[in-house]
Amino acid sequence: MMAITHAIAGAAAAVPLLVLAPEFAVVGALAGLIGGLFPDLDLYTGHRKLLHYPVYGSAVAILAAAVAAAWTTTVTVAIAMFLIGAALHAVSDVIGAGLELEPWEGNSDRAVYDHYHDKWLEPKRLIRYDGAPEDAALAGGLASGPLLLFDGPISLLVLGLLVVGVIYATLRKPLAKAAGWLFPQLPKELHSYLPDRYFENTN
Repeated sequence: MMAITHAIAGAAAAVPLLVLAPEFAVVGALAGLIGGLFPDLDLYTGHRKLLHYPVYGSAVAILAAAVAAAWTTTVTVAIAMFLIGAALHAVSDVIGAGLELEPWEGNSDRAVYDHYHDKWLEPKRLIRYDGAPEDAALAGGLASGPLLLFDGPISLLVLGLLVVGVIYATLRKPLAKAAGWLFPQLPKELHSYLPDRYFENTN
């Protein structure tokens, strides 16, 4: 799934706060959005392993949500929503494709690493690849809550992300082709700093 879909999912997870604790809803949505993006900071080092914790992350998120429910402050809500966004990201990566430059080929058996069971979880491919039409559709569906129910910056931010996501989805396959050509042209000293998937077609 696109990082943008994960970010929008994190923001959407804060929609119940509009009823449960409306004074913290904006903070919660922003924290959820950032949390949804956070795991993909490992994109170039240990992608879907270093910062992705589908089991441990979910357990910590549930605990943080319980703390925020019992002791509701800006800080506890923000921490809980950040962790919820990150956990949703890690868990939902399982329904997508594997780790490869052109995931529509379906050659990778690695969706996300499960540290608890010490193994890679296999991709379910319900979302065939990040940027697939169904990925963009999912992002649009998830965005409907924040777009309709939040005012001001949150709705504008989600709208902006959705527009970028649709553009990315439109260009997804040409971008992969371009990356597959471009990165092998870089000096070989830089290759060790880039994911192996960028060099799949050069071996």
